Amino acid sequence: MKKANSVEDYIESHEKYKEALNLLRKIILKTDLEETLKWHAPVYTWQGKNVLGLGAFKNHFGIWFFNGVFLKDEHHLLEQAQEKTKGLRQMRFESVHDINKDAVLSYVKEAIKNQKEGKELKVVRLGKTVTIPIELQKYLDNHTDLKTAFNALTPGKKREYCEYINMAKRETTKASRLEKIQPLILNGLGLHDKYKNC
Repeated sequence: MKKANSVEDYIESHEKYKEALNLLRKIILKTDLEETLKWHAPVYTWQGKNVLGLGAFKNHFGIWFFNGVFLKDEHHLLEQAQEKTKGLRQMRFESVHDINKDAVLSYVKEAIKNQKEGKELKVVRLGKTVTIPIELQKYLDNHTDLKTAFNALTPGKKREYCEYINMAKRETTKASRLEKIQPLILNGLGLHDKYKNC
């Protein structure tokens, strides 16, 4: 799928959810949030701070709230995307008919209010030590060029790779992830660099 250059492009490229995304966009634009495009997806900000974004995937679409952990969630519409996403919460839908416009608007307004009050989950940076998972260490020991490249990475980039391998539950997943990260490490890139440069 080609990368979107505008919010309209993004919505057009998700034909299956086009009507629903336009409806959510219309609800969000009733507020004083500023619409922008980050990571090639619609993001809505207040005074330059990310408040929420729109996203469409294969089987669902929805809104993600950057500091959704502070939302009251009175309608039980939010879910945590992944275990490691501390502040982020998602509101997922499968059809335009699932959208309760009033509920969505109330969550959006609450997110804006929270942002204005400075409710943000601060990222706690851990120390510079990086514990390398056994699987990754064995892999590095058997590939000297990869080990040299890995050792040249910043502590933050090393941590990203270590967490990525540690998060995999099955051995087959760990093995496929090890294969996937090889070219990135060899090129001196971090796991999430492509998203940081958007």
